Order: sequence, then C-alpha cells, then structure tokens
Amino acid sequence: MMITLSILMVAAISLVVIKRVTGSNSVELPPEVSGSEVATGPGQSFLPLDVALQLESDFRDLQDQINGDIGLAVKPVGGADREILLGSWRIGPAWSTIKVPLAIAALREEEAEPIATSDMDAAITRSDNFAADALWRGLGDPPEAASKVEAILREAGDNTVVQDQRVRPDKPELSAFGQTLWPLADQARFLASATCDKRNDPIFALMGEVASDQAWGIGQLDSARYKGGWGPSVSGTYLVRQIGVLQTPSGQTAVAVAVQPGSGSFEDGTDALSRVAEWISDHQALLPSGNCPNVVTEGNQTRHS
Repeated sequence: MMITLSILMVAAISLVVIKRVTGSNSVELPPEVSGSEVATGPGQSFLPLDVALQLESDFRDLQDQINGDIGLAVKPVGGADREILLGSWRIGPAWSTIKVPLAIAALREEEAEPIATSDMDAAITRSDNFAADALWRGLGDPPEAASKVEAILREAGDNTVVQDQRVRPDKPELSAFGQTLWPLADQARFLASATCDKRNDPIFALMGEVASDQAWGIGQLDSARYKGGWGPSVSGTYLVRQIGVLQTPSGQTAVAVAVQPGSGSFEDGTDALSRVAEWISDHQALLPSGNCPNVVTEGNQTRHS
C-alpha cells in the first residue's frame, strides 16, 4: 500500500511539473518556474525529456547571472516542429529586426530578376533607418505597405500584425513598422521557413554581411546570418533583440533572442545578448537543427540533393 501511494504521489507531482499539450506527447514546463516551454513529442520539437529539462535548467542559471529579462526562441530550419521557448521575455517591439521581412517584401516588388538594392543592403547590413523608410514608402501607403510585409510573414506561418501607424508621440521620428509587436516564437518560425525560400536568398545573404559595429550577440557565432534591433521604451530603457540562422554540424537552427537589461542601457543589453549567444554556442549540440527540403548537411557545409 505504501508503494502504491508513493507511486501516486510521484505521478501527481510530475503532473504539476509536466503538463500534456493537447493532442501530443509534448510537455510545457510551468511558467512559474521560468516561463519556458520545451516540447518533446512527435510533430513538436523532438527532444528527449532529459535534454529538454537540461536546457531549461541551464538557461535559468544564465538568467540568474544576468541583471534583466532574457528570452530565446529556437526552431530547426525547414521543419514543422514547434519552437522551443526559454526564459521569461516573450514579446515586444520588433525594432529593426522587422527590416528582414520588409526588405523581402521590397525585393518581391522588383519586376526584373530580383537583386538586392542599395537601400536593402543599407537597411540590413547597417540598419540604416532612412533606407528602411524608403523601402516602406516603396510598398505603397502605410496600410498597403503593412499588408505586403504581413504577406511575407504569412508565407512562413507567422500571424504577426504589422503596425502601420506611428504610435510613439514622444519620438515621432520612430517608424510605424519598427513598433510592430513581434513575439520571439513567431520570429523563429518566420526565419525557419523564410530561409528555405530561394526568392529570399539575396536578403539572407546580406544578413551574413552585417557591419562589424553590430556584430555583438549571435553575430559572434561562425557563419551566422542575422539582424539586430534595438530602441528605448517611453521611459528610456532599452530593449535589444536579434534574429538569425545558425549553421551547425547537423543542420541549421533559427533563433530569436531578446534582452531587457535591468539598467536600461543599450551597452548592457548588447553585453547580455552576447552572453546569451555564448550559451547558445555551448549548447549547440543539444538544440534542434534541420535543413531545407532537398538539402543535405556535411559537417558545416550544405549541398542540394
């Protein structure tokens, strides 16, 4: 009888920590622990439970070392797997990370063979705001421009609504599109799909040529294709974000990272984001990776089959 009760108690405790997700064998780690979600079943991010728990625990340790809120979303490229979410930060203004789908939308407007224009180059590699504004205006009036950028997101299964009106009266120079509320999970989902669309190759190539003064965070990782975004809240505290595609020995991984530093300073945000990038590098073997259809990975090289 004691053995039976013990088993039931263990089972009850386990159900508090591991919650079944509808229709699958996925698990969701409780938000009261760290806000992390790590799926482990078919049709989701296929990770052994011990690996999922290790990632959650190790990321919580990282969070404890950083003064501020951090968040990370990970998704294997080319797969239908669910995103892995770690940390407590989940959603906020996209800032300049939205320039990636914006540039892709502008690229689709090219009537001749699509090639990256100087404005696309400047918006992605240098995060030039004037160039991004020119791309936005080239898509039509604000509602039309937002609709065209949303169409790019929808192609990748991302339902984010692009902001078409300036919403920061305290800083009227800020773009409308930069204030789009873009969740980390949706960013990872977008990248994991968009990088497999050959029409987008010119923009993803530019993401591999980001200026050296913006090469913090995942920009420090080999072969990363990425774009950063940052800006102040109404109170003046900075949010620092990055999205990118990483090459691993077993394939490619899409990541989205955000840091809201406790000090509110941009410098502390980039420093913290670089620490998250180091964590990603150290845990690369545990993170899910994948390939675009008809692509085979050999070492750190990819080839089409």
